[in-house]
Amino acid sequence: MSKKTLPLAEVLGFEASDKRIDILRRIGQAGSISEAARGAGVSYKAAWQALETLANLAGTPLVEKAVGGTGGGGAVLTPAGQRVLQAAEQMARARQQVLAQLEQGGDAQPGRAALALRTSMRNQFPCTVGAVTPHQGLVRVQLLLADGGTIYSRITRESVQLLGLKPGLPVLALCKATAVQVAQRIAPSPTRNVLAGAVTGASRAAAGGEVGLRLPSGVQLVGFAAAGHGLKAGQAAMAAVDESGVVIAAAD
Repeated sequence: MSKKTLPLAEVLGFEASDKRIDILRRIGQAGSISEAARGAGVSYKAAWQALETLANLAGTPLVEKAVGGTGGGGAVLTPAGQRVLQAAEQMARARQQVLAQLEQGGDAQPGRAALALRTSMRNQFPCTVGAVTPHQGLVRVQLLLADGGTIYSRITRESVQLLGLKPGLPVLALCKATAVQVAQRIAPSPTRNVLAGAVTGASRAAAGGEVGLRLPSGVQLVGFAAAGHGLKAGQAAMAAVDESGVVIAAAD
């Protein structure tokens, strides 16, 4: 693949949110996926998941098997993988300079500022990780909102490892507007988050439509209400989103 076609921006867009680039770097140093996984503190499966994601983003393999040697073989970076690491090092230096400038300017949360994401998910709000608990083959992550409220996300163990999630870590919670149900009242459920707020705007379409909700913390939430919802600006309402529909983004 030529230098003009390797999508470095897409590949490196993950560096600030998980350990994928760190795993790639360790493979280049150790020549072993197993060693890279141990050094990064993740499982072998999580390391493979990281490599597959990066390869999909790059559109070309970043690692290939090496045959022979005293250990019977290992893994080496492809030319594309080496270019990704070179670009990552330059971006890391530039990122540190930007964060230093933000701190000097009095930004209280430069880590979260660095999490500005381009995504189709319209709902993005800052949280802090609370409890991280294994649950039915997945992991249930408690996310603490600024107003003292709580929401939950269900993700895989590999995702927890790659994101480095632990109590006290500042993160962003994200979810699609189409995944959020808004109504005057919503019954609680063990598998979904239910949040209360005030309507800021509602579609008047007969078939229902988009509704904006302001949470007590001031965070704006966008969802959809069913036909005949009767919601109006200023009215109290509730929003619900499945725990599996909440995505987590974390800064390094």
